[in-house]
Amino acid sequence: MKRTRFLILTVFFCLILFQANASAQDYTQWHLPDGAKARLGKGTITGNVQYSPDSSLIAVASSIGVWLYNAETHEEVNLLIGHTDAVSAVAFSPDGQTLASGSYDGTIQLWNPHTGELKTSPEGHNRGITSLTFSLQNDILVSGSADRTIRLWNVKTDSYITTLSRHTGPVTSVAFSPDGLILASGSGHRDYTIRLWNMNDLRNVQDQLHLGALIGHGLGVTSVAFSPDGETLASGSWDTTVRLWDLQTLENEATFTGYMNGAVSDTGHTRGVTSVAFSPDGRTLASTSEDKTIRLWDPDMRYTKATLTGHSASVTSIAFSSDGQTLVSASDDQSIQFWDYATFEHKSTITGHISPINALAFAPDGQVLASGGDGMAIRLWHTDAGQLQNTLIGHEGRIFSAAFSPDGGTLASGGAKPDTAIRLWDVHALQPKTPIISHKHGVESVMFSPDGKTLASGSWDSTVRLWDADTGEHKATLKAGTNVYSVAFSPDSRTLASDGQNNTIGLWDVESGERQAVLIGHSRPVDSVAFSPDRVTLASGSRDKTIRLWNTQTEQPDRILTGHTNRVKSIVFFPDGKTLASGSWDNTIRLWDTQTGQLQNTLMGHTAFINTLALSRDGSTLASGSEDGTILLWEFPPFVPERVGDVNSDGVVNIQDLVRVASNFGQTGPNPADVNGDGIVNIRDLVLVASQFDDN
Repeated sequence: MKRTRFLILTVFFCLILFQANASAQDYTQWHLPDGAKARLGKGTITGNVQYSPDSSLIAVASSIGVWLYNAETHEEVNLLIGHTDAVSAVAFSPDGQTLASGSYDGTIQLWNPHTGELKTSPEGHNRGITSLTFSLQNDILVSGSADRTIRLWNVKTDSYITTLSRHTGPVTSVAFSPDGLILASGSGHRDYTIRLWNMNDLRNVQDQLHLGALIGHGLGVTSVAFSPDGETLASGSWDTTVRLWDLQTLENEATFTGYMNGAVSDTGHTRGVTSVAFSPDGRTLASTSEDKTIRLWDPDMRYTKATLTGHSASVTSIAFSSDGQTLVSASDDQSIQFWDYATFEHKSTITGHISPINALAFAPDGQVLASGGDGMAIRLWHTDAGQLQNTLIGHEGRIFSAAFSPDGGTLASGGAKPDTAIRLWDVHALQPKTPIISHKHGVESVMFSPDGKTLASGSWDSTVRLWDADTGEHKATLKAGTNVYSVAFSPDSRTLASDGQNNTIGLWDVESGERQAVLIGHSRPVDSVAFSPDRVTLASGSRDKTIRLWNTQTEQPDRILTGHTNRVKSIVFFPDGKTLASGSWDNTIRLWDTQTGQLQNTLMGHTAFINTLALSRDGSTLASGSEDGTILLWEFPPFVPERVGDVNSDGVVNIQDLVRVASNFGQTGPNPADVNGDGIVNIRDLVLVASQFDDN
């Protein structure tokens, strides 16, 4: 009875401690796949952004679905999930009762934006959807696709109308004239035209519907938009220009460009134009570009009103609120920014969308997860609360690897050119330490030895380098002879495994720096290696879609695990050594029985390649990082060694052990009171000891 009462009080204390954080970001719990306990990150922005007609909502196309935000408070309203690939386009019907989403999977879905209910899914395209637009009467939906066609659907009757197929390249943008009588479509990839279609009588054959082509852009057309009076069409192109077309004469009446007589000027964009949009009053044309800017033009006087800067990467989409007072922009920097139209000042930002994830690492206590990716920043997440704690800035390129020191005080990270340094971070002070600069190319992998004495780095310069983990002093250079993608220490810190591009795995003596063995068997490059907790087995994942389990004593594969349909990018052993997790570019995580080689389970939930896996020290949380810009946390029973609660080694688990844990609360490093071995004495150790109380 006493034990039960104590457990109840302990659990109650934990609930109070974490209650505030648990509800801080409810969207981390939305639409989770089976087995997952949280989603960190909202995915990458993969399409356009649009206001609802009443400007109360913002719809954002992302890699995992359509995010709906309150346009005033910026709070998350809903996440619409249903596509099997990233969402590429969104469009509201004029009455605001329907939201259409199109995906790279070639499907279209129609939603009730107020309830999140899926209404219907028109079918017909056989490649990705690029653009969507509704007619003014709310009854016709038009879709442009990479399959070079335009399809028209009757939304009210849920029926297909017709297909327009004059373009010889992907249809990149579609737009209705204000009166709904003309449809404009733009195309890219060798078809640099804009085509106009007569929507007055859809019973006509295609040749009669086609009104003509507007020719002038030197590269693909990315976006088309009608002026509110219907007299002008604006277009943006990869050729860096914005063009205005007279719809009476079908002539190009103005061209805005950042190049004058072959030289760069400040009068226009200097890289590809990605999006164009007219203000509701027609007095302003907005354009976005790969040059990271938004330009506001006077379409009548034909000059630049303002240039909006603030995004740190290509700006991909722009939209005006219905009252014309606010602009919203989306960017490859994964931010959504709001701008005041009257003052041209930046107003606010929606954050939470992140770039593809390439690296994950758990701190020893399991409560902090570090992630790195294409966005050049390392994020530190609180895994229990599902919140972003801090961001470490310093890398100059994509981040490929991250690792915590065994005491949790230092984080090491490596990435791609132009940044070839191994960056070290003081985790407690959240400050960079002196970086290690030695590799000539990108650093693909970093790892600390379990004893905390050595840091290993693997690089595209075909070397593995060993460093003193305390001083950063160079200890040895191991010449792998091929690009190195992954390194792993054995549990006793005496052996290092490295893999790479030449399909082999090298085993190295850490003390001498000599190569002990070369494991040959994979038919394609090896992306990941990991030792089992008992050191007897080395696992390797390869682009040949297989996982091999090698006996480190015989240097031969004991088993070959097959089932993945694409490269195996990351592997990790569970603490008991009986289960191996593998993450693949087939978007799945597979769990394997290492004794039998049998598949135990398949975890699905990511919408793109899985690049990295990380496991908390107690095995209770598996983190997966994906190209879709999200991290999924998967829950498992924690690994508990036998009799772990007997802290004072008197043969019984009782209140004395609990007192010993409490007296060491907050201590880090090796400590008998660190019952679960996560590197810190905390509430988890108290709960674990309490659960092991002897019933006497």
